[in-house]
Amino acid sequence: MSATHPHAARTTAASKLFASPTAALDGLVRDGITVAVGGFGLCGIPEQLIIAMRDSKVRGLTAVSNNAGVDGWGLGLLLETRQIRKMVSSYVGENAEFERQFMSGELELEFNPQGTLAERLRAGGAGIAGFYTRTGVGTVVAEGKPTMEFDGETFVLERGIRADLALVKAWKADEAGNLVYRKTARNFNPMVAMCGRACVAEVEELVPTGSLDPDHIHTPGIFVDRIVVTKSEKRIEQRTVRTRA
Repeated sequence: MSATHPHAARTTAASKLFASPTAALDGLVRDGITVAVGGFGLCGIPEQLIIAMRDSKVRGLTAVSNNAGVDGWGLGLLLETRQIRKMVSSYVGENAEFERQFMSGELELEFNPQGTLAERLRAGGAGIAGFYTRTGVGTVVAEGKPTMEFDGETFVLERGIRADLALVKAWKADEAGNLVYRKTARNFNPMVAMCGRACVAEVEELVPTGSLDPDHIHTPGIFVDRIVVTKSEKRIEQRTVRTRA
């Protein structure tokens, strides 16, 4: 996928800002692409961009994400509509449909230890084709992968991930695409933003360029191609309460 995208849906010719999630994805989505998605559980997920992906009806997707949300929300929406062919992820809990499709052979799954997945995304964005790690050696994670000895220890080769499209969620963005994530939402989003040949950021607040403290920017605008401002819907993945005395 080219880094140069159609400009028809842009609000202005020179702007990264788009009017809606559907417009922000226009020209970037097609059947069979690899999509990297930020977030951890339901924290920091680009929920409105995921809905727009569902509504686009693209199929055969490879989705790279720590997990697949929950039933009925997040990437769980794309599993329900059978738009995801393969998941590359670390965690399959909290999503019964994910488990059902995997156990029945309907969904291909590539398991990655969580830290390995994060580094694969970062490496892909940094132009690193692969790296060696001890994590997973001697387990199914390492099956079929090259290994090498370093200082008497066995390491397994993991490939960097380069996605066709990256979808991230940020708290603030300026008009140049510089992003700031809020607290725990700064999980997989920075690495996901780096690894996409095209990156679309869903943000809660847009501020003028120059108003963000450079030391507080988590993702530089050079990695971000498109921005859409949305109203965030903050759902709780697991609610734990105690009875009042």
